[in-house]
Amino acid sequence: MALSQTWPTGATPASSDAIADALAESGWAVTPGFLTGPEAASLLAEGHALRAGFHRAGIGRGGGHQVAAQVRGDEVLWLDEQTESSAQRRYLDRMAELQAALNQALFLGLFSYETHFAVYPPGAFYKRHLDAFHGSKGRTLSCVLYLNPAWTDADGGHLRLYLDGEHAEPYVDVRPEAGTLVTFLSERFEHEVLPATRERASVTGWYSVRT
Repeated sequence: MALSQTWPTGATPASSDAIADALAESGWAVTPGFLTGPEAASLLAEGHALRAGFHRAGIGRGGGHQVAAQVRGDEVLWLDEQTESSAQRRYLDRMAELQAALNQALFLGLFSYETHFAVYPPGAFYKRHLDAFHGSKGRTLSCVLYLNPAWTDADGGHLRLYLDGEHAEPYVDVRPEAGTLVTFLSERFEHEVLPATRERASVTGWYSVRT
């Protein structure tokens, strides 16, 4: 059963407050308009310009890392503060502001932020998974910022966020429209990326606590 909700818009202090309130109440938040259309377009253009440097994403970490096309089909490029552009800097500054606001409001102890561009070719998907294991230290809050202009439900590619543990329902499907930010607790919410008919781009990141 898909759920619907009215979500706040605008990357303002008020939107940070709304995200904090939603996280406190339900553990997840969706914020259309977190970045403006031109800001999202600048990041998308940069992702296109850097496309040759993307690589196939894998699953697992360390010695267990492997590419598994049957699980996920996206290609990624990690953002590097040493080579960041003005568009990346604006995005990272915005996320740093959100980090400070959430730490002040919710006492989460978010310490660092890692992030990458992600591109899903038409038909690609990412099967249901968690971003962090229950009880593990590290990734605490997942953040997905979409970069796709004029996206419609018919284009597919929704983020499906499962709201009740390992159960199939209820869930929320989020359209990957440019400027929309999704935030959710990394070890609590299983989620998947559904196939799309168009290339689908995002900047995906994780706030972590000190380990």
